Amino acid sequence: MRFGILSQWFDPEPGPAALPGVLARSLVERGHDVQVLTGFPNYPTGIIPDTYRGRRRSDEVQEGVSIRRVALYASHDSSSLRRFSNYASFGLSATINGLRPLAGLDAIWVNYSPITVALPMWAARFLLRVPHVVHVLDLWPDTLLASGFARHGPLYAPPMRALQYWTNAMYRTASSVAYISPSVGGILHDRGVSRDKLHYVPMWADENIFRPTYQDLRRELGIPDSSVVLLYAGTLGEAQGLASLIDACSLVTDLSFTCIIAGSGVSESSLRTRAAEMGASNVRFLGRLPSEAMPKLMATSDMSYVSLREHPLSRATMPSKTQAALASAKAMLVAATGDVAHVAQQSQGGIVTEPENPTAIAASIRHAHSLGRDELRRMGQRARDYYETEFSVAAGTKRIESLLTMAAKRKVSS
Repeated sequence: MRFGILSQWFDPEPGPAALPGVLARSLVERGHDVQVLTGFPNYPTGIIPDTYRGRRRSDEVQEGVSIRRVALYASHDSSSLRRFSNYASFGLSATINGLRPLAGLDAIWVNYSPITVALPMWAARFLLRVPHVVHVLDLWPDTLLASGFARHGPLYAPPMRALQYWTNAMYRTASSVAYISPSVGGILHDRGVSRDKLHYVPMWADENIFRPTYQDLRRELGIPDSSVVLLYAGTLGEAQGLASLIDACSLVTDLSFTCIIAGSGVSESSLRTRAAEMGASNVRFLGRLPSEAMPKLMATSDMSYVSLREHPLSRATMPSKTQAALASAKAMLVAATGDVAHVAQQSQGGIVTEPENPTAIAASIRHAHSLGRDELRRMGQRARDYYETEFSVAAGTKRIESLLTMAAKRKVSS
């Protein structure tokens, strides 16, 4: 069949932005023709490569996937106005410059975040008569509050109501609404989405990057084999609550223990300063590393750190680093509540601790250290087994393929 993928984020953008590309290639491997509509690559630097500058659109084929890229305003800094401009510009540009390749498709998978993707989605639905499946990867408008992009209060109430109306319209026009975290299904149902339209489809990892391997960076980084290593790899932002990790590490400097923090973000500078002030000499900052370094970086660790600040949305949030840790056969230290904590417990591949509580996090680090590297390795294998069943690319592609096929059949019969 001829399926489409509509996503502002796509290869070669890293991290969660790369996951739509994983789906596209997997659908091609299953025998489908795949057309992607996305923006010029610019995440996370906010810089568009020279090959795309001065152009309205670009067409290319990569690994059997047809890709239409469109111009947008590139920005990923802390400015709310510039971030909104980034989101809105993609929605407008994709509608003006990107619709033609979507004509004649059987169905489209839509990466729901940011919700300005609704503009080309609705244009394809009502002008081209192509049905779509919306995949809720971030719950809007809630994610704006959790990230600090918006705040509670009378000033924000009218725009938040307008955004809620917008998202409800996206759900109504979709053939199916997929969601990546179990609790999100209940939230969507409470907001009026019918049970028969809702489908649990957890996200996957990029299995070319996140996989078990024994080649590590310990010698390169000067970390002894006896040291237990905790790794945080990802965005350094406010939502992750990483200050409590720094404080916890300052309480366990008497152990053969190293905490590696890899990534960048708005909180990087303050976290580095905090580590110095707290005397957390066991914390190593590596900055942002290229994706090809991630297999060895994951292999360097004994545990992967997953954390979220306490917020009503955090209980229904499934950070993408969860799947990355599971796929890499790494035990997890989860400083969060809700769905991600449940995964750590159900998989028997993680330790759950209280978020934003340095004393509790430090106690969990000590517990992990007492288990030893061999037992942490066995926990990681249980995590990998759980990933294969629940989160793998094969499992996710099969679920989405089923929803797209169902949407296409409804189009034919209508």
